Amino acid sequence: MFVSLSAFSQNEGQKDTLKTNNISSIDSLAVDSIASDSMDIAPKKKKTTLDAVVDYQSKDSIIFTGAGIGYLYGDAKVNYTETELNAYYIRMNLDSSVVYAAGIIDTTGSKIGYPIFKDKGDEYNSESILYNFDTGKGYITNIITQQGEGYVTAGKTKRMPDGSFFMKDGRYTTCDEHDHPHFYLNMTEGKVRPKKNIVTGPVYLVLEDVPLPIAFPFGFFPFTSKYSSGVIMPSYGEDSQQGFYLRDGGYYFAISDNVDLALTGEIYTKGSWGLGGASTYAKRYKYRGSFSSDYLVTITGDKAAGDYQKRTNFSLRWSHSQDAKLNPNRSLTASIDFSTSGYNQNSLNSIYNAATRTTNTKTSSVSYGIRNMLDNKLNLNVTGRINQVSADSTINLLLPSLSLNTTTIYPFKRKNPIGNERWYEKVSFSYQGVMENSITTKEDKLLKSSLVKDWRNGMRHTIPVQASFNVFNNINITPSFGYEERWYLSKTKQSWDSTAYKAVKDTIYGFNRVYNYNFSVSAGTVLYGFYQPVKALFGDKVEMIRHTFKPSISFSMTPDFGNPRFGYWDSYSYVDSLTHQNVTKNYSYYDGYLYGAPGRGKSGNISFSIDNTLEMKVKSDRDSTGVRKISIFDKLSISSGYNLAADSLNWNNISVSLAVKITKSYNLNISANLDPYTYVADSRGNAIRVNTTQWEKNHIPGRLTSMNFSIPAISLNNNTFKKKKDKKESTTPTVDENINPPTDEDEQAMLQDQQAEKKQDKALDSDGYAKWDVPWSFNINYNISLARGTFNATKEEYDLRWMQSLSFGGNVNFSKNWSFNFNSSYNFDAKEFGYTSCSISRNLHCWGMSASFIPVGPYRSYSFSIRVNSSMLQDLKYEQRSSPYNSMSWY
Repeated sequence: MFVSLSAFSQNEGQKDTLKTNNISSIDSLAVDSIASDSMDIAPKKKKTTLDAVVDYQSKDSIIFTGAGIGYLYGDAKVNYTETELNAYYIRMNLDSSVVYAAGIIDTTGSKIGYPIFKDKGDEYNSESILYNFDTGKGYITNIITQQGEGYVTAGKTKRMPDGSFFMKDGRYTTCDEHDHPHFYLNMTEGKVRPKKNIVTGPVYLVLEDVPLPIAFPFGFFPFTSKYSSGVIMPSYGEDSQQGFYLRDGGYYFAISDNVDLALTGEIYTKGSWGLGGASTYAKRYKYRGSFSSDYLVTITGDKAAGDYQKRTNFSLRWSHSQDAKLNPNRSLTASIDFSTSGYNQNSLNSIYNAATRTTNTKTSSVSYGIRNMLDNKLNLNVTGRINQVSADSTINLLLPSLSLNTTTIYPFKRKNPIGNERWYEKVSFSYQGVMENSITTKEDKLLKSSLVKDWRNGMRHTIPVQASFNVFNNINITPSFGYEERWYLSKTKQSWDSTAYKAVKDTIYGFNRVYNYNFSVSAGTVLYGFYQPVKALFGDKVEMIRHTFKPSISFSMTPDFGNPRFGYWDSYSYVDSLTHQNVTKNYSYYDGYLYGAPGRGKSGNISFSIDNTLEMKVKSDRDSTGVRKISIFDKLSISSGYNLAADSLNWNNISVSLAVKITKSYNLNISANLDPYTYVADSRGNAIRVNTTQWEKNHIPGRLTSMNFSIPAISLNNNTFKKKKDKKESTTPTVDENINPPTDEDEQAMLQDQQAEKKQDKALDSDGYAKWDVPWSFNINYNISLARGTFNATKEEYDLRWMQSLSFGGNVNFSKNWSFNFNSSYNFDAKEFGYTSCSISRNLHCWGMSASFIPVGPYRSYSFSIRVNSSMLQDLKYEQRSSPYNSMSWY
C-alpha cells in the first residue's frame, strides 16, 4: 500500500483501543506514556505546521481509527522531506504529527523489523523510536549509530531538532560487533553531534564485560570526513635510564592531498629530550615517497655520582620511488637510512626493536638514471651511496659515482645483410666509464676531512672487444681483448727514512694516466656418452644411462706492467734491523687509490674446467610416457690452471664442486679447494709455500684447504606428512554421460550441501569427535664447512677445523586467534646460542594482545602489550616492558 498526505488529520487524538496478539506489547507504549517527558514531543497545538507531503506505505496493511490514529504493518515506511523512517510497525498520530515505530520478535525468537531512522545522510538503528515531524524532536531506545571509525550505542536517547542527541549510559567502541562489543568506553552521559564530535562526562573502559580501573573525567571524540590537521596525543611510560616520559606527541599538518607533515617531540624527567619530523608525499602515476628525521639529546647518570653523560644523535630516512609511467627513460630512486652510531643505543624505538638493535651495517643510496640516449645506445647513471658500521662508527661515503655505458655495438655488421653472416660481423665491443669520489673515515672526522688529501677520486674506462665463432660445428671459440684505463689527479712516491726507520710518502699532484690490457681466447664443446646397462646386473628397470661431458679451455695473456717503461711501480731499499740484510720493497705509485694499479709480473694462464652430468632413464608407472629421468648427480665440476709466465708455483689451486639431488625439492652442494703445493716452516715457525707439488711429495693431487657443505633449509609443517597419504586416497571420479546436466536449483542445493559437509568435516572427525587442527611450521638450516686453522710446523701442514652453525625457527597456531613464534641459532664453535626471540599473540577481534621475550644474550628483555586495533584509538593501550639496560633483573 502507498498513501500520500499533505498533512496529518486535524482531529483530536484519542487513546488507542486497537489491540492485536502480535503487537500488544508494542501498543502499550502509547504517546501519553511519555507525556511528562521534558522534550514535549506531542505539541499542544491542534494544528500542525508541516509544509510538505508525508508519504507512508506498508506491505501488509494500513488501519485508521476514528481517533486520528493510523497503524502500518509489515515493512512500513514514512517519508517527510529528508527524513525517512522504516520499521515493521509504525503508529501515526494524525493530529500531533507524532509517529512511533518498533520491531517485533518472530516465532523463532529473532528480532525483525527494528526501526531505521534516516535524516540528512545520518542513519540510526534502534529498538523503538518516538518522533515528531513538526518539532524534529524524538525519543529513542537502544540506539545504534556509526560515527567515524566507531559505533555509538545508548539505552536512552533524546534527539534534538538540530540533529544532535543526548544520551545516557552510552557506549563507544570500534568493534563491529556493536550489539555485544569486545570492548567499549562506557559513557555515563554525553552529547553526539553527528559527523562532528562526541562530548561526554566521566568514561571508563570495559573489556570483555569487565570494567577496568582505567577512567577519564571527560571524553572528546572528534570526527571528520575531510583531510585535516590536528593534535597528536603523546604516549607515556618509564625507562630505567631516562625516567618517566611523554613521547611521540605533537601536531599533524594536512598540507594538501599530496603531502603531509607530522612534527613530534619527546621529553623525559631526567633531562633527555628529542624532536622529530615525518612527511609522506605522493602524486598518482608520477612518484611517491616518505621522509623523516629525528634529533635526540640523551642524558643519563648523575653529576654528583660522576656517571653523568650527555649524548647527541640524529637520524635521517628518505625513501623515494618513481612511477615508470612518468618517464621510462629517466628515473630517480632513493633509499636513505642514516643515523649516528649512538642513535640505536639511545632511541627507545630502536632499543625495543630487536631487528634494529642487531643491525650493525646500514646502506643508503640515491640514484638518477637516463637511459636510451643516442638512438638507444648510451646510458647514464649518477649515484650517491653511504655505508655505515655502527660497531666502530666507520663511514664509507661515495659521492658522487657517475657511470656511462653503451650497449653492445657490432661495428662491422651490415645494415642490409644478404646471405649468411660474415665472420667479422660477429666482432663486438662496448664501453663503460666510471667516475667516483669516495672517503672512508669516522663519523666525527667526516666534516673535517680535506677533499684533496683525504678523499679518493678517479675515473676508469673499460672497453671489452670480443667475438664468437663455431669451428667444425661443435667447438665454440671466443677470442677477446680487454682494455682498461684509469685517470688520477695525483700519485704517491715512497722512500726510506733511515733516521725515523720508516717509509715516508710524498704526494705529487697532476694528471696521471694508467692503463693495462689483456688478451684471451677460450674454447668449449659438449659431448654425450650413452651406456645401456647389463640386465643381469641392473635388471629391466634401467633403460639407459647418459653422461654429459662439457670440457673447456682458455688462454689469457697479460704483460708485466711492473716494468719501469710503464712507470707504475718503483722500489726503495733498507736494512732489516733483525737480519741486518738489505731488503728491497716494491710499491706502486697508486697503492690505496680508488682503482689501484696494474699488477706486477707477466702472466700466461692456461685455465681448464670439466663439467659432468650423469643421469639415467628408468621405467616408471607414475609417468604417462612409461619412463622417467633420474639424476645421479646434477654437476661434477673440476677446474684449475697453469701460469706459463711464472718462474715457480705455476699451478693454480684445484676447485671441485658436486651437486646431488636428494629429493625433488632438495639438493646437496659440496665445494672444495685443494692446494697443489707443499709448505715448509721458517725459523719462526711460519709457513712458506715452496715449489714442490703434493704429487711429488705425497702422491696426491692436492691438500684440502677448505670444504663447504651447502645443505638447503628444511621446512616442515602440519601438512608435510599428509601429502602422500592424501595423494593415495584421492581418486578420479567417473562421469556418466547419460546423466542430465544439473539445473540451477540442483547446483545451488549441491553447493549448500558441500558447504555444510565441509563445515561439519572441519569441526568433527569420522568418530564424531572435535578435530585437533593446530597449524604449525618449523624451519631448520644447518651450515657446515671445513677450513684451514693454524700452521703445524712439525707436520709442515695446516691443521683443518670444522665450523658448524644451526639456525631454526617456527610458529604454532594453537587456535584461530592464538599464535606462537620463535627464532634462534646455535654456534657449535662458540658453544652458545645466538640471538633468540619468542613471541606470542592473541587476536581479540578488535583488540590485540602480544608478548615477546629474549631469554638469552646481551639483549635479554621482555615486552607485553594490549591495545585497540583501531588507529583512532591507538593510544588506548597498556604496555609493560623491560629495558636491555636492566635485563638481568627480569627473571
